[in-house]
Amino acid sequence: MPQQASILIVDDEELIRESLRLDFQDMGYLTEVAVSGEEACSLLKEKEYDLIVTDLIMREIDGLEVLRQAKDKHVNQIVFILTGYGELNSAIEALRLGADDYLLKPYNHDELMLRAAKSLTGRTLRQKAHLYESMLSICSECKKMRDSEPDENGEERWVSIEQFISKTTGSDLSHGICPDCYQRKMEELSEMIRLGLIKPRMP
Repeated sequence: MPQQASILIVDDEELIRESLRLDFQDMGYLTEVAVSGEEACSLLKEKEYDLIVTDLIMREIDGLEVLRQAKDKHVNQIVFILTGYGELNSAIEALRLGADDYLLKPYNHDELMLRAAKSLTGRTLRQKAHLYESMLSICSECKKMRDSEPDENGEERWVSIEQFISKTTGSDLSHGICPDCYQRKMEELSEMIRLGLIKPRMP
């Protein structure tokens, strides 16, 4: 990856928390840990992570609430849920609420790293796609802009900047001339008069 992905690990069991931290750290990820759901939610108010791995069953604030708050802040936040064999119904509920994946404890190291890498790569691709979609295409010659909707034949349509702004904002443009363009036009006019191409208007 061009830059290290950041991962928040949330678990109230020190052994699992530290095992996850070391596993991700060995793979080159930037890791941070939270010992409770409360601490995780506090961190989420201040920081953004590429991936959150949270235990499902914790005191006070559980993994489902961490999931909710993470998704409320960033709808595309990747969240993995760690759960025990007896908690599968809750894991399914977590998926329904937007969790991206869940893993049964004790987790398999290789499986976890593979799923994390796949999810993070997908997130990077979605971010790039969103960036490209947000860019406006403008012709370098005539300055027309590519419309987001095709014409009646389903073909690509290019419209003037005025038409594009009017369509996207609902506002009409008033036309004027900036000082630089006014000066250039006056110089062109003076040159045409000097060359005798046009005659100056007599008062």
